[in-house]
Amino acid sequence: MMNVWDVAIIGGGPAGLSAALVLGRALRSVVIIDEDNPRNGSALSSHGYLTRDGVSPSAFRELGREDLRAYELVRLEQDTAEKASKEGNHFHIATASGKSYISKYLIVATGARDQLPPIPGIRECYGISIFPCPYCDGWEHRGEPLAVIGSGPHLFDYVRLIFNWSRDLIVFADGASMLTLDQKQALQSRGISLLEQPIKSLYGSGGQLQKIVLEDGQEIARRIAFLADTGARDATGIPDDLGVEREEDGQYETLEHGSTRIDGLYIIGDAKHYFTGLVGSASEGYEAGVAINRKLVEEDWV
Repeated sequence: MMNVWDVAIIGGGPAGLSAALVLGRALRSVVIIDEDNPRNGSALSSHGYLTRDGVSPSAFRELGREDLRAYELVRLEQDTAEKASKEGNHFHIATASGKSYISKYLIVATGARDQLPPIPGIRECYGISIFPCPYCDGWEHRGEPLAVIGSGPHLFDYVRLIFNWSRDLIVFADGASMLTLDQKQALQSRGISLLEQPIKSLYGSGGQLQKIVLEDGQEIARRIAFLADTGARDATGIPDDLGVEREEDGQYETLEHGSTRIDGLYIIGDAKHYFTGLVGSASEGYEAGVAINRKLVEEDWV
């Protein structure tokens, strides 16, 4: 049992696993603390990662873990990191199971948690026939009748994005939208219907959306929908406990390579952006791993 790890990583998704791989190959001792409750756990497949396009999220994570088994200085612990503090030059992490870890560097790669709209039926379909990201699932449903569900200030840009994959598009704002008159006219000129009646429920079976039922009684058949806002929120408050500041948009303030103003603390992946994608998250993990190893090399030469 090591007393002090070079790096502790909270979160074992693509960002955390990628960082661990780089650091393990650099002969650094790494402990990954992962509660094994991934944000994309309900999704049937993940896309856009070269050589792994279409892989299931669970298979992707297991492939990553299998890669790490070759490196004896890397350990994966299934647990939940509940608290972290910094004492001197070391981070102290306490877990739900009562274990504690001490590390020189700490990477928070916990991803985010989706707070879905309180629409009956949405959770059962999420990840199966209702998706947040067209880059992940748009190609499979190109040209199909699609729905966009949601409102907010970014709705118009999101609708324009989804329109790239299908011209058969209906926007369900679930109440009054924030679209301007010009934006509404732009939708209308392209044959995109905008329905601002509240949604009563989403009807489906086995996770497959069949129709969207409005409060006024309308029932519109749609088998695939894209969600404009998943209500993503932080999966952990550990960066707050360590004193990390927030940006104006509410996300954690980070500097180059995911570093923070707390020396030795890095935040990467969805924990940093709320939505990064597999490739982006893995890339940030690699980048943070290289940056931390450079720091450790510098320390070795002091």
